[in-house]
Amino acid sequence: METTFVILKPGTVQRGLIGEVINRFERKGLQLVGMKLQQLTPKILTEHYSHLASKSFFPAILASMMASPVVLCCWRGVDAVRVVRSLCGVTNSRDALPGTIRGDYGMSVQENVVHASDSVETAIEEVKRFFKPEEIFEYSPLNQRFVYSSDELSKKD
Repeated sequence: METTFVILKPGTVQRGLIGEVINRFERKGLQLVGMKLQQLTPKILTEHYSHLASKSFFPAILASMMASPVVLCCWRGVDAVRVVRSLCGVTNSRDALPGTIRGDYGMSVQENVVHASDSVETAIEEVKRFFKPEEIFEYSPLNQRFVYSSDELSKKD
């Protein structure tokens, strides 16, 4: 099983969409294994968005991501990174398909409701950046046998 990382951005918190977004992941069958509310700092955001830190629009990203606390989540499932990215939709919310999180709740590139890890490698880095090992939980959801076939559960990621 893969574990992936999601940030419910300040706009999601401010607009009262936390439950709506979490519900999408839960209804899909993903397992919530870590979650916390946190106020992000310039230090952690500069590390997280290091590939954008030198861009002229980076101060706007900082201001947006620090406008309120965010909800940090770790989700686990078969192909979790790909599944979560698909549920989120494309980065530009105006181009995201209806039925995706960004397509249903967003109208912006920057204010696009969620951040989701873009690869397994990135997910590993992001989970380590935002969560201590003891904040990620191992448990077997009772509904798991109704979400996956037995052969999918026996595969090792």
